[in-house]
Amino acid sequence: MPWFDPYRVPSASVGSVRAPAVAGAFYPASASRLEAAVSAYLKAARLPQMDGVVRAVIAPHAGYIYSGPIAGHSFKALSPLPDDATVYLLGPAHYVPVRDVAVGDFTQMETPLGAVSVDVARGRSLAKNSACITIQNDAHLPEHSLEVELPFLQMIAQTRFNVIPMLFGQPNVECVAHALLPDIADDPNVRIVVSSDLSHYHPYSTARRLDAAFIEAVLSGDLTAVIRGEACGRYPIAALMRIAKALGWAPHLLDYRNSGDTTGDKRQVVGYVAIAYTEE
Repeated sequence: MPWFDPYRVPSASVGSVRAPAVAGAFYPASASRLEAAVSAYLKAARLPQMDGVVRAVIAPHAGYIYSGPIAGHSFKALSPLPDDATVYLLGPAHYVPVRDVAVGDFTQMETPLGAVSVDVARGRSLAKNSACITIQNDAHLPEHSLEVELPFLQMIAQTRFNVIPMLFGQPNVECVAHALLPDIADDPNVRIVVSSDLSHYHPYSTARRLDAAFIEAVLSGDLTAVIRGEACGRYPIAALMRIAKALGWAPHLLDYRNSGDTTGDKRQVVGYVAIAYTEE
C-alpha cells in the first residue's frame, strides 16, 4: 500500500476546505488520469440482477491499483446518484483517535476532479443532537478512507451532491443508527457509502477463509460476528446493517477479491468486498 506521512497534512479549522491528503499516493493526482482510471473501473464492473433502488454500498479504500476494480462494482451499483443527493460517507479513522464518531465540519472536500460540497447543517445537527457524534476535523485531515471514495462519487453524479463525512472509532452502533435513521428514512435522495477493507496481511488462503466468514456475517445480519471481525470498517458496517434492518433494505454481494488477485502477490494480502443494499 502506498506510504505517506499523515503528520505533514496541515491543520484545518471548522468551516474550512479539506484539501486532498493522498492524491498521488492512493490514486492519481492528475485529473485526466484519475478520471480515466475511475471510468475504467466502472466500465469493467459486472453486476448481478438486483430489484429495487440501491440505497447504500460497502466499498474498499486501499490504493486504486489494489482495490479499484472492486470499488468499481460498488459505485456502478450506486450509479447514477439522484439529483441533489446527500451521501453519508462512513469509514474508520486510521490515524487520529476517535472515541465514537467524528463528523467533518468542512464546507468542501477537494479532489483532483474538483470540490465536493459538505452538508454542514446536517453534520452540525447530528453533532448537536447525538451523544455519540462530535465535530472533529483533525481526524479527517490525514484520513484516506473517505477521500478515496470521492472521485467515484464525482464520476457517477449527474448533478451536484453533498456529503456528510463521518469517521468511526468504536461507537455504540445503536446510537449511531438512531441518529441517522430519521433523515435517511425521510429523504429518498439520501445514500450511504461505507468504506472498509477486510482482513489484513494474511496469506492468500487464510484471507479468503476469514473474509468469507465475515461477508456471510454481513449478508446474514449477524452484528455480533461483524463487530468481532477483522475489517477495519466493521463499526460503520455494523451501523449500516442496523439501519438496513430497520428500513428493510436487502444486501447483495457484488464482488470479492483481495490484493493477491489484483496484484499477484499472495504472501500477505488485504481483502476487499463490494456489497449493495437495495430498498424494495
